[in-house]
Amino acid sequence: MKLAARDHGGDGPPILLLHGLGGDRTAWETFAPHVEGRAVAVDLRGHGESPDGPWEWEAVLDDLEETIVHFGLDDPVVVGHSLGGILAGTWALRHPSSAVVSLDGHRSATTDPANYAGLPAGEVHEGLAKLNAIFTTQLETITRPNLEITSTLRKSPEFADALPIFARVTSPFLLVLATRNLPVPPDLVPLMDAHRAGLRRDLPIICPNVRVREVDASHGMVFERPVEVAAIVNEFLRSRV
Repeated sequence: MKLAARDHGGDGPPILLLHGLGGDRTAWETFAPHVEGRAVAVDLRGHGESPDGPWEWEAVLDDLEETIVHFGLDDPVVVGHSLGGILAGTWALRHPSSAVVSLDGHRSATTDPANYAGLPAGEVHEGLAKLNAIFTTQLETITRPNLEITSTLRKSPEFADALPIFARVTSPFLLVLATRNLPVPPDLVPLMDAHRAGLRRDLPIICPNVRVREVDASHGMVFERPVEVAAIVNEFLRSRV
């Protein structure tokens, strides 16, 4: 599948930018000018101006292969936000020499209660029921991607918890975590805090191969702190030289 894309240009290593669920390549407009490399941003299948198609992880990786060949990118660093960050991890399994960056793409905040730390089980279950209802309502209001893709992703083990994928990556891998919650009803704040605490607890155990940085922003870090997030990515890129 040929994806819609924008080549932001720039000097340095090639960088492929992958947006999150429901986003498109414009997510990187304020980030791309600050990253040290030639940045190419794509619309994933079913998003933005790219064609529709069923969400199959290997097929989506094939889409990216096509884009890389088209733009002449040689072993690009793959930087993804949210869903794009999970996809970056799957890319690294296919391309063990490729360095990857995940910007707050790790675990869904609506899945396994065991992923939450410091909150009684009853409160976790109650909070997850409310959060899932909110997400379901939000997804029903968007036009791209379609409900087939969003439903597939919500049932996907990779989307539910990407840490087992990340643990198998052997190339340089940076995960940038958000320290703030997205706007949620006040009664769900403890749940979101427990989700982040679970990540901090589990990452060193499950993914000792992954470098972890934190940024003072919410899940929308690419929009909220583009210069700061780009600086973290640039530091990672320079550390590979």
